[in-house]
Amino acid sequence: MNAPEKLDLVSIRASSLAELFDCPARWAAKHIDGKRLPRSAAAQLGTAVHASTAVYDASRLTGGRPVTADDAAGALVDAIRHPEEDVEWEDTKPQEAERIGLSLHARYCAEIAPQQKYLGVEVACERLEIPDLGIALTGTTDRVRETADGQIGIADLKTGGRAVGADGTVTTAGHGPQMGVYELLAEQVIGRAITAPAQIVGLNTGKTAAAQRVGTGEIEGARAALVGTAEQPGMLEHASRIIHSGLFFGNSKSVLCSPKFCPAHPTCRFKG
Repeated sequence: MNAPEKLDLVSIRASSLAELFDCPARWAAKHIDGKRLPRSAAAQLGTAVHASTAVYDASRLTGGRPVTADDAAGALVDAIRHPEEDVEWEDTKPQEAERIGLSLHARYCAEIAPQQKYLGVEVACERLEIPDLGIALTGTTDRVRETADGQIGIADLKTGGRAVGADGTVTTAGHGPQMGVYELLAEQVIGRAITAPAQIVGLNTGKTAAAQRVGTGEIEGARAALVGTAEQPGMLEHASRIIHSGLFFGNSKSVLCSPKFCPAHPTCRFKG
């Protein structure tokens, strides 16, 4: 019997897994061919909020004197005013993004952070290689937390115009695969089993004060869909099949099928 063919390892960032299943052609354009678009205002706003809240939370892990919310907000302002990449500000001007971001940062520090017990902030994870599937999982976990009953879990900040509903419900749908990968990665770093539900910290980037909402939601069993069972392949096996087959088909019905979101759109043969 011939030995199974050894697959070359292809890296998959946790944050890109959902995109692979939404539109493999768009995923391949970005992560195989290296095509890029200017960052959107929404993406840069999210980066800025991540930066400032990380400064605030990390200062509480060191045992030194924690920084104030106002001091930590300087990281947000720097990210908006001095982005490391080109940003397309058409939809939202930098001044407006800064105003929204500062409001959300203040609310996070006052309403979310005091309820959390973090063990790690912006935890860089070693890549997890799965040779049988020819993939290597990578990513940085926003937060590792400890719950009131002593369980360990992850928390991930999500910004966006639909991150938190008017009723306070945090959008968790669609984030499960990414959270599952973060759980697998974080376990390697902390050396403890992750048993608590994955937590989504939603920060709603509405233009009005009333729409700038924050809240938390949970995802139970985030890893279940990734690894599958003996009877049914998991998402990681399906991802491997797509990547190693080279059949990166498109999805013209994707909400991101647009020149604004896809660098391959101008020449894509799958677009509608």
